[in-house]
Amino acid sequence: MSLEALESDADSGQDVSEFNWDDYLEETGALSVPHHAFKHVDQGLETGLTPGMKLEVCVRTESETTYWVATIITTCGQLLLLRYEGYQDDRRADFWCDIMTADLHPIGWSKQQGRPMRPPEGVREKHEDWEALLEKALAESCSVPASLLEGAQRGCNPIDLLSQGLNVELVDRQDAGVVWSAVIEENVGGRLRLRYAGTDGLPDAQSITWVFYLDPLLHLPGWAQEHSCTLRPPAALLSLRTEAEWEEVKKTVFSQAQDSSISEEFYRDRSAITPHCFTDGMKLEAVDPATPFTISPATVAKVFNDQFFLVRMDDMRDEAQKEGGGRSFLCHRDSPGIFPTQWSLKNGVKLSPPPGFQGQDFDWADYLKQCEAEAAPQQCFPPDPSDQCIKESMMLEAINPLCPENIHVATVTKVKGQHMWIRLEGLKQAVPEIIVHTDSMDIFPVSWCETNGYPLLHPCKPKVDKQKKVAVVQPEKHRVPSKDSSPDTTKQLINSNQAEMGGQANGKYCCPKIYFNHRCFSGPYLNKGRIAELPQCVGPGNCVLVLKEVLTLLINSAYKPSRVLRELQLDQEGRWQGHGETLKAKYKGKSYRATVEIVRTADQVADFCRKTCIKLECCPNLFGPRMVLERCSENCSVLTKTKYTYYYGKKKSRRVGRPPGGHSNLEGGVKRRGRRRKRRKQLFVHKKRRSSASVDNTPAGSPQGSGDEEDLDEDDSLSEDTGSELQDELMDDSEYSEKKSQPATPSPSPPETPRPTRKRRKARSPSCSDDENRPPSPKSPRTEAPQKLCLDSSPLEWSVTDVVRFIRTTDCAPLARIFMDQEIDGQALLLLNLPTVQECMDLKLGPAIKLCHHIERVKLAFYQQFAS
Repeated sequence: MSLEALESDADSGQDVSEFNWDDYLEETGALSVPHHAFKHVDQGLETGLTPGMKLEVCVRTESETTYWVATIITTCGQLLLLRYEGYQDDRRADFWCDIMTADLHPIGWSKQQGRPMRPPEGVREKHEDWEALLEKALAESCSVPASLLEGAQRGCNPIDLLSQGLNVELVDRQDAGVVWSAVIEENVGGRLRLRYAGTDGLPDAQSITWVFYLDPLLHLPGWAQEHSCTLRPPAALLSLRTEAEWEEVKKTVFSQAQDSSISEEFYRDRSAITPHCFTDGMKLEAVDPATPFTISPATVAKVFNDQFFLVRMDDMRDEAQKEGGGRSFLCHRDSPGIFPTQWSLKNGVKLSPPPGFQGQDFDWADYLKQCEAEAAPQQCFPPDPSDQCIKESMMLEAINPLCPENIHVATVTKVKGQHMWIRLEGLKQAVPEIIVHTDSMDIFPVSWCETNGYPLLHPCKPKVDKQKKVAVVQPEKHRVPSKDSSPDTTKQLINSNQAEMGGQANGKYCCPKIYFNHRCFSGPYLNKGRIAELPQCVGPGNCVLVLKEVLTLLINSAYKPSRVLRELQLDQEGRWQGHGETLKAKYKGKSYRATVEIVRTADQVADFCRKTCIKLECCPNLFGPRMVLERCSENCSVLTKTKYTYYYGKKKSRRVGRPPGGHSNLEGGVKRRGRRRKRRKQLFVHKKRRSSASVDNTPAGSPQGSGDEEDLDEDDSLSEDTGSELQDELMDDSEYSEKKSQPATPSPSPPETPRPTRKRRKARSPSCSDDENRPPSPKSPRTEAPQKLCLDSSPLEWSVTDVVRFIRTTDCAPLARIFMDQEIDGQALLLLNLPTVQECMDLKLGPAIKLCHHIERVKLAFYQQFAS
């Protein structure tokens, strides 16, 4: 492809549509390049104030205006965290201030201005002889430079100083001794859009250039004269105006005085250029910055000084030889895109022979003999870093070298040493992968464009292609045939699409339509309203593709998508011997993924859908190959959420420690309703009294409302059966684990033993016990009011092992493993409350309340025994 064609593709427009990096990374399963990999971006955000520097600050707690020495602990943009001199390592009195509004001065300012210096009261209490402390601080201090606290630079980073309209000087990219002026037209996060002086009214292609403010070729006005450089516009501009016109521009522009107020700050972040040891005629491998798609042989054409030299791409064609060779560009020792000979061979990268090279295979030894040249030695190049945080498939934002005003979504495809190959997304026609240095100032972290308000070119969302053999979501309730199409035409179109999607219309692997029957009961995890908004059906098509789409829609319809994903996660055994697919869920800003087993053949689809529904504790007909028109065969519409969950969900062996009890059918469950109602209501009242102290303390909006609680009012108001559900919720996890080792008793008449852990709960007949498949638990110490807790040592000194040992002495012993895994020591234990326990430990309300009860006992004992 020609360069002109590439440039036309690179300049292709794109509709500005909403793009979200988080969603895109989630959809592609990719990671972003770590932010710390972009050193040039971080440097532009620094204000020059660093931890350890000292300054004088007005003491806010004193009645009169006094000042005292403070140390910068950390910085966050314009905000400083300060600590008064005299507090040493005590951080209790640390305070934040805004550099733009606070009364801050360099060390020595108060003495010069005759202002009093007096420490705050806390320092005076610690140091009676605070005058000696002050003298020591003033003598040993590392003061903040006055320029960072006064004038235009106060609170500004280097990027802020380069405002629109400021004149700068730019070294010619082919001659280190030539400089020309330019004016800043736009500053995008330190990336400057420059217009060369004297090019007003000329085409942007020649008169506009983009550079990052840390580019070593960029300088402030006056630098050229100071270094005795030739003042001349770039070669591409010379022919656009007469010599006299350029002379007039030069007199006007370079007569302006240099703004010395920003000089120090402008050059502060610049890295010193390391002297090189290249000589004329040395051969090397290089990437042409104009078309950075390949690595080719190149030659050191000229050495200007110990800092800069000129590299020219080798071109063996006759016409290029007459003009002195290929394109050339200015380099220094650490310039990106230059390599020693044989670098490509050693790193397994293809080396493109120079244009006009005669021969099939390029060999450096033969080529050096043919050119009568020597290779640049290894010591001329910087060493490769030992650590590299950029990996393949990571994503970032990158400049299009063929159209520098465009910044694209980019993917890292290969990393070799300090260089990487990236693929630009969002182009109408793909261009070759671009070779860039890992420290290049033409690449940026994800969301950089969004942060700086600059458009990002991104890949368009793929359009559905009817010819593609994929499962297509068919929202039939929203589809309206065109006025011109007859019913027969529409039917033929649908049939033809179905035939195209499945490959084999009635094949072994062709899944039928999967219907979402939103009138059926949605269970504790799925939101009924979101289910109703789903398309009427998905498919037909390949089984794996159709069912993956169905499960994805269900996960996104959940109250807590992560919880549904966990329910669907493939267990170790693998029931179906099917296909493992990775599904994803997002909840509260976090992303989750798990492998879910999906059947591959059509004969397993119906059973798969039904058992998946049971796993999610919803109606077995909620989704499947059968459409429920009016009345569900399971008669699920007559039941409230609580009743349905009791019969279908609470006897499952899903949770750890629960015995493998069977599900009673729906009809049998309905017959029991009358006998259970009154007793449940009494239990609910008792339980509500017992747990009211804990529940009432939970702030609004805390995550205690999991799927069960959030959907209680979707069918009815809170029914009297709710007590049964809450009773089950408060079922002790330790009881489950104790029963796990005992075999389940399918007999309909287990012994009527009152449960000792529920002292106020009456013994019930076998027919109405919701523990009919559970053997009685052993006696629990909670039969009486809990005794006062006496601690042998302060919880502040407890290790993780001590915390685990204490938890194991309670009836929350099964949760001890969580404390061990999350390394919760005594101090962390005292900070736990109900919302934190539910969120971080992923516990339901009942076990969380029980655990918090024991934590509150520890807190009370701590205050009574050790707080004084």
